[in-house]
Amino acid sequence: MAKIYLSLVFHNHQPVGNFDFVFQEAFEKAYKPLTQSLDRHPNLKVSMHFTGPLLDWLQQHQPDYLKKVAAQVERGQLEILSGGYYEPILSMLPDEDKIGQIQKMNAAVKEIFGAEPKGMWLAERIWEPYFAKPIHQGGLDYTIIDDSHFKAAGFVPEELFGYFVTEEQGHPLKLIPTQTKLRYLIPWKTVSEVIGWLHEQADERPLPGKPPVWAVMGDDGEKFGLWPHTYDSVWQQGWMDQFFEALEHNEHWIETVHPSDYIARYQAWGRAYLPTASYMEMGEWALPSPQSWILRDLREQYEQQLEYIPDWDQDKREEIENILQFLRGSFWRNFLVKYPEINQMQKRGIALSKRVHELSNSPEKQQALDHLWAAQCNCAYWHGVFGGIYLFHIRSANYANLIQAEKLIERAEGKESLWFDKTDFNADSYDEILVANGVLTGVVEPSIGGILTELDYRPENYNLINIMSRHPEGYHIQIREAARTNMLMTPGDDPRNFEGEPIRAKEQGLEHRIFIDWHRRGMFVDHFLGEGTTLENFESVQYPEQGDFANQAYEVSVKQTERQIIVTLTRDGAVWRGDYRHPVRIEKQFVFTDETPEVEARYTVTNLGTSHFHSRFGVETALGYDGGNNRDYHYLRSGEAWHGLGETGGFGATNHYQVVSERHGFSVEVTLSEAGSVWHFPLAPITLSEGGFERVHQGMVILQSWQLNLEPGEAWAGTINVALVPKE
Repeated sequence: MAKIYLSLVFHNHQPVGNFDFVFQEAFEKAYKPLTQSLDRHPNLKVSMHFTGPLLDWLQQHQPDYLKKVAAQVERGQLEILSGGYYEPILSMLPDEDKIGQIQKMNAAVKEIFGAEPKGMWLAERIWEPYFAKPIHQGGLDYTIIDDSHFKAAGFVPEELFGYFVTEEQGHPLKLIPTQTKLRYLIPWKTVSEVIGWLHEQADERPLPGKPPVWAVMGDDGEKFGLWPHTYDSVWQQGWMDQFFEALEHNEHWIETVHPSDYIARYQAWGRAYLPTASYMEMGEWALPSPQSWILRDLREQYEQQLEYIPDWDQDKREEIENILQFLRGSFWRNFLVKYPEINQMQKRGIALSKRVHELSNSPEKQQALDHLWAAQCNCAYWHGVFGGIYLFHIRSANYANLIQAEKLIERAEGKESLWFDKTDFNADSYDEILVANGVLTGVVEPSIGGILTELDYRPENYNLINIMSRHPEGYHIQIREAARTNMLMTPGDDPRNFEGEPIRAKEQGLEHRIFIDWHRRGMFVDHFLGEGTTLENFESVQYPEQGDFANQAYEVSVKQTERQIIVTLTRDGAVWRGDYRHPVRIEKQFVFTDETPEVEARYTVTNLGTSHFHSRFGVETALGYDGGNNRDYHYLRSGEAWHGLGETGGFGATNHYQVVSERHGFSVEVTLSEAGSVWHFPLAPITLSEGGFERVHQGMVILQSWQLNLEPGEAWAGTINVALVPKE
């Protein structure tokens, strides 16, 4: 019987900022049972990768577990892979951070497990050809990526049972394809089916003049116990132990091997230069809506055809498989196009990286690097069924690390507390204004309405505008179609009442709450509201907007005095009254005073026309607290009125209101020089996760508005003061 080598690689990861109970559950249901099973089967060789956030948690909470893993490494059973310490997408990092994160993980593997790593796990298996250079410079010899990456370059399946060599500017790297088929078999099919497939490959795949057949499965460790229903099948029903026993029983023709050992023993199958790629779903998710859904439908159509083609019709199967081989979506960087909020977070990190690497070596520099690298954890930078763009607490942790890194960098630079910078830090071809006063850091974007898109409260390392606008998503098509065809299942529905597999939603009526924002949400967004505007149609973005200010460019100038920075933004725009374009000027000044936790926005609206002007002028502010829809912890108060941040509502004419966070121990207090009407609604996009469709709270949008009646040349003036007040 022909022999086959088999490598099993388990990738264990929890993101920076994830809840402690999630770490604990993953440990109990996935990581610990696997290690215990390996102790029961000590002759099997497997590989593991632990990300830095998970290692940090395990060192604090489960040090004895790490000693058991280290013992498996010492006896030669386990190979530990390296990677970027905080599991970053390498595409988003400067080279110094790519190499630094890899070397930090190399050092941790050596210290904790007593071994020098030779290969790395590539976050989300996202590959770009340039990566070979920094990975090699980081001291590593190989990485594992999907076989689909190779197929996209024209490789055929029978060639993908070995490893290949690539290079970038003379820096070599070995590329190991992990088999999609094995990931779909393990642990979803019976053990006998897995062994049967390995038997087929052992008999059919050897090619003349090539090294022995090597099958590699690399997949998430959480798949083996933490994913829905897997703890019961993998551990309680014993799938994994049965599989390990089958491997032991067939060890005369199946040899489990560490990737580094196979590479040391056998030559590469050849050279490979692969295109940018990840797994198929990631490319689909990175596409804009509705193209992502078009690709999903197309892929599923071909996959369904494969299910009905008989085994004897190999020509037809090959035709469909060839189409699927080259059916690809976009690549990871397109998430920075889809979601400007995420682009801003990533570009803030790029700017800080440049500053920190210019510092001389010091404790502050190393601490700043650690915080910067933690902020590069990938989960907050992409979205599909998984991925944490819409997960507030994950983004919040990234921002907390960015803010702390910036404070440490400023300390090392000896920078004054009051400063500003006019620069295109987010690489959109327009300058932004970064302004700080020691307590707050703000990002002003003149090109999109002269709004604040970031306001960091530095004592708490907290970005108050860490929110997501309501973006169109391809899967919104699915929920609307399911509702139209009565295939949308909500809590309380009996699944037996549906013909086929229903689409799950976590509450009723979600299909009616898919609202898409036409401008970036932030602070100090300027509106002129047409007649008929109500709170309800303002929330649903179905109201008549009459001004051309909310997402248009403002002229900007910045003045710094001894104690203040004043950012002045001006736009000569128009308000449409029917077919008449009435010229109007808005001037607003954002005043930051040294060591004062407040922003004062001074508004002047001037009628530039030759006739009377009347309209409702509104200024929108948005802010977010993680878990902000919990009324017990977060609420909005004006006088005796008390509203939860997850509620839609309003106040009559008022000069003052508070947005309180009991959890974070501070409140945002807003004072209006001119009493205005105040509306508020929750910012809660409809998103898709493993559990179905749901609203995910991002924060609150607040609109304060005034009725203007201005004669030609007349101006209205008002001030909005936003202050951060610690809880007593």
